[in-house]
Amino acid sequence: MLHLNSRYDDIAGQSVFITGGGSGIGAWLTEGFVSQGAKVTFVQRSDATPLCDELEQKYGNRPRFLTCDIQDIERLEQCIAQAADAHGPVQVLVNNAAWDNRHSLQDTSVEDWDKIQHVNLRPHFFGAKAVQAGMQANGGGTIINYSSISYMMGNAGYPGYVAAKSGITGLTRSLARELGPHNIRVNALVPGWVITDRQEELWVTPEGLEAHIAKQCLQQVIQPIDMVEPTLFLASRASRMMTGQALVVDAGVVVTG
Repeated sequence: MLHLNSRYDDIAGQSVFITGGGSGIGAWLTEGFVSQGAKVTFVQRSDATPLCDELEQKYGNRPRFLTCDIQDIERLEQCIAQAADAHGPVQVLVNNAAWDNRHSLQDTSVEDWDKIQHVNLRPHFFGAKAVQAGMQANGGGTIINYSSISYMMGNAGYPGYVAAKSGITGLTRSLARELGPHNIRVNALVPGWVITDRQEELWVTPEGLEAHIAKQCLQQVIQPIDMVEPTLFLASRASRMMTGQALVVDAGVVVTG
C-alpha cells in the first residue's frame, strides 16, 4: 500500500476521472485516489486490467478502466459520460496523459505537430468542457491539468511538447477565471523530471540525471509517488481557495512568483 503523509477524508466517495491513469505517474495517481476511497475512472490506450485487480486486492476499491485514445475526443467524452453514469458527475478531473517523444523543428511535419497537440493539450480543453455541466449542477468541482517545467526551463529537443505544456498553464488560468463563478477550481500541477519506467527506458543516462539533479535544490531523484500527494491536495478542500495556480513540484529547479 501507499505510505502517504496525509489523508484527505473529503476525497472519499468522490467521482474522479484520470486520463492516462494506467501507467507512469497516472498509475500512481489512480492508486492515490483509490487509497483515499474515491470512485475512480481512468482511461488508457493499453489494457490496465491487472492494475485494477491489484488495487482492488489492496484497498477493496476497484477503479473503473475504460480503453481510450485521448486523441479521439468523441471517445473521451463518452468515457466521461460513462464515469458519470457509474459514479455520479465527475467531481475531480485530472488531465494527466502526455506524450513526450523527442523531435526537432526541421523533422516535425504538420501531422506530427497536430498529434503532439492532440495528445498534450487538446484533451485538457475538451475534458474540462465535458465535465463542466456535471460539476456546475453538483455545486462545484476541481480540474487539475498536468503541465511540465520543460517550458519554464526552455528545454530543446521537443518543441511541440514544450509549446503544449506552456499552453496548459495559459488554459488553466483562463478556465479558472471562466469557471470560478460556478465554484469550479482549475489548477496546474507542474512536475520536474520524474523518473518513471518510460523515462528510464528512453531518456535517462547516469550523466544526464546527475546533471539535472545538480540543478535541483533538493538533490534527490523525483519519483512518481512524489506527485501523488500534491495532486490529492489540489483535489481536496485543503486547497479550496486555490485556483488559476501552477503548483511546481520539481525539487527546486525553477523559481516562480
